Amino acid sequence: MKPWQEITHCAGFDWAKNNHEVVIVDKGGQIVADFVFEHSLEGWQHMRKQVSGFAGLAVVIETNQGAAVDQLLQHGFTVYPVNPVAAASYRKRKVPSGTKTDHVDAWALADALRVDGHGWKVLQPTDPLTQQLRFLCRDEVTLIEQRTALINQVQQALSEYYPAALEAFDDWTHAFTWDFVIEFPTPQALVKAGKRRWEKFMHTHKLWRPETTEKRLKVFAQADQFKASDAIVGAKSQLALSLAKLLRTLQQQLDLYREQIEKLFKHHPDHDIFGSLPGAKQVLGPRLLAAVGADPERYGGHQALQCIAGTAPVSYESGQMHKVQVRRACDKFLRHTVHLWANCFRKASAWGQAYYEKKRADGMSHACALRCLGQRLLKILFKMISTKTPYDAELHAKNQKKHGSWVIALAADNQAGA
Repeated sequence: MKPWQEITHCAGFDWAKNNHEVVIVDKGGQIVADFVFEHSLEGWQHMRKQVSGFAGLAVVIETNQGAAVDQLLQHGFTVYPVNPVAAASYRKRKVPSGTKTDHVDAWALADALRVDGHGWKVLQPTDPLTQQLRFLCRDEVTLIEQRTALINQVQQALSEYYPAALEAFDDWTHAFTWDFVIEFPTPQALVKAGKRRWEKFMHTHKLWRPETTEKRLKVFAQADQFKASDAIVGAKSQLALSLAKLLRTLQQQLDLYREQIEKLFKHHPDHDIFGSLPGAKQVLGPRLLAAVGADPERYGGHQALQCIAGTAPVSYESGQMHKVQVRRACDKFLRHTVHLWANCFRKASAWGQAYYEKKRADGMSHACALRCLGQRLLKILFKMISTKTPYDAELHAKNQKKHGSWVIALAADNQAGA
């Protein structure tokens, strides 16, 4: 990593899946080199040979992650990431006509770094443990989204030929519902199985409840009285059975992901900090650590962290006009994680619930109230990672009282009223 004062040349890096284009400019803005290379061992060797003559080189790229960024960091380049929205604006500044090519994109990025780079932040390499945890958490969320899609497909298939199954079970995220489809794939198979197999299934999966058992047994007994035609049953039962087996396999992989994530989180140096967060613990704690990281210098201040997480609003002011809107340009993974954490935090914290209820009473939506709560929580989290101290509820309550916070007073009133 080179400080800005030592940068003599700026390289715009327009990345793609198979090929990358690089344009290098000097301090005067003149193009001194441009070339295209493949994303392969030979290609990256060619790239290093092409830039070997520029000792004070910095690279700007339109992303902060991915295979190209990983290679740049591994080879020791000073990397400046830029937001795609900003990159588009820089291109329009260079080519107002709207012309867009890979060469133009790389040139615009290189010149933007030359002119404005003194105020940009260098991309700092993440420690291997945090980086692995980040990829695992992101991939886990991707698999969870695929599981949700499969569950929706199962429910759609069942609605076409097996309404009794949907009537018997409400929440199809539980594995026992998939086992039900595997064991009783059609209404006819369910009725034919008989009461003893139904009872055995419910006992095996610990579903025997006085308030629901009788209703379910009645639904099972009448399952074949309202059904689809034989052709639809034959086709859709095969689909539902296939999807149920896929869900079973996918859930096994998710369990392995969760086991590995918790193992890495347990051995991470900042486990005690993120593990102390109310409402986060073992599920959201690793995701917050993966998304936020433990290096406060990456952000400079809590305001930058709030902007990246999307909790800080975007203001628009012109003359007498003033508008505030949701920040769309942000880290979507971090925003989703903070949203979930804020919702869990309010259930685990008296002041969090009081704050949420006050925002709802002011007319805010559920999501907006959680976004406001997340804004406060990120400020607390930034202080925690800056001082390397776990969350202390008593200390936070004392600080709230010391500064005359309306939240702590409202929380006290709510507890007194309860």
